[in-house]
Amino acid sequence: MKAVGLFQYLPIDCEESLVDLNVDQPEPGPRDLLIAVKAIAVNPVDTKIRAPKPDAVTETSPRILGWDAAGEVIAVGSAVKNFRTGDQVYYAGDVTRPGCYSEYQLVDERIVGRMPRTLDHPASAALPLTSLTAWEALFDRLGISSAGADAGKSILIIGGAGGVGSIAIQLARSLAKLKVIATASRTKSSIWVKQMGASHVVNHRNPVDEELKDIGIPEVDYILCLADTDQHFPAMASAIKPQGKICCVVDNREPLPLNLLKPKSATFVWEFMFTRSRFETEDMDHQGWILNRIAELVDNETLVTTVGDTVEPINAANLRLAHRQLETGRTIGKIVLAGWN
Repeated sequence: MKAVGLFQYLPIDCEESLVDLNVDQPEPGPRDLLIAVKAIAVNPVDTKIRAPKPDAVTETSPRILGWDAAGEVIAVGSAVKNFRTGDQVYYAGDVTRPGCYSEYQLVDERIVGRMPRTLDHPASAALPLTSLTAWEALFDRLGISSAGADAGKSILIIGGAGGVGSIAIQLARSLAKLKVIATASRTKSSIWVKQMGASHVVNHRNPVDEELKDIGIPEVDYILCLADTDQHFPAMASAIKPQGKICCVVDNREPLPLNLLKPKSATFVWEFMFTRSRFETEDMDHQGWILNRIAELVDNETLVTTVGDTVEPINAANLRLAHRQLETGRTIGKIVLAGWN
């Protein structure tokens, strides 16, 4: 089968950073679905794994990245219960297994959802990783009610124009009924987050606590930080309400001054979308449930997909372009690639 992978961890301007391959088609294990990949989306995790590393070794077999895809089930494992061949599905996959930069991929059925009926494969491929991250951050980690029991409370979403932020804004406003303040630093991204449902927009290039004071909202009940954790932590500690909650997704480079949260008895929590699949937690199948719920919300027009750009076909050259764009830090929505040639 065709695939795109790497043997060395290189800067994206090197042609060898991502290369076209022909590899063996995998065979499904007991709980696996074998999926014919029709469309994929790229995410910051792809670029972080691919990037040069001081201690990285040359891979003896190609490493295939990619954790956002939509496609068709063409074979199922002996213990699969919820899917059959011909099903149209979407998923983010498991970071410990080969990714979706390939014509065919194995994915555990517990972390797969049925594709929205109203979307095609490219529009569906833009959703899984960001939707799972946003849902888990808001409702599992921050403990916000998805049924609106926290209606009227406030949330600051730092990095609102990216893939996760675009979904988080919609979920926080439509399901949780929160007052949503999102950050953006450019006119285009400010327009985007307002379209997604943000009531207020502030500039994350300035201290966000000062920005909040300027709009008359000095403290918020919740903060979801999707950008530089180290940069924003002091301002988040200042802006969070007493007994409020902060969730971050970006690794810190330095020890965080968590003592800043003690006077407020504030909560700090991480969100990592691959936790359930990586450790095969007892609630691993909750991700399949989330994806099916997201599909329902898309089909009833509560949520919209967040495709920014779509590129054809799926190959190394186009994936290098997509990685390069993501690394600028100025991407709005999701970059999707579709079709093999």
